[in-house]
Amino acid sequence: MTQGIDQNRVALLIAMLEKRVGWQLSGDDVFVNVAGGLEIDEPAADLGVVASIASSFRNVPLHQLTVVFGEVGLTGEVRGAMQASARAREAQALGFEKIIMPASNTAGLERLLGIRVVGVKSVEEALEELF
Repeated sequence: MTQGIDQNRVALLIAMLEKRVGWQLSGDDVFVNVAGGLEIDEPAADLGVVASIASSFRNVPLHQLTVVFGEVGLTGEVRGAMQASARAREAQALGFEKIIMPASNTAGLERLLGIRVVGVKSVEEALEELF
């Protein structure tokens, strides 16, 4: 079940996790809710949704000062996101300590002080970094 995000998109992300990461989620109930009654139609939210599902599946919370964004393809690749630099600067301004984002978007972000920028090319890399 989903609220605030396309149910078909979440189903594809779950299928990708089953195929590429090897998790058996089809027998589990998966609920994805976007807080605040917002509707999200942003491909860069994919990696955040995957991270949330992984957190619940593994029963391990995500670090509260970590930001995650990036579009996820069916083969588990993490694709670049629009306005990644602006997203990273905003995360820095809000006091986050770590960003996990597409590797293709990390150029020029070395100058962000006080924040660790981690570029990932696949969901597997992102999950390793998160957990």
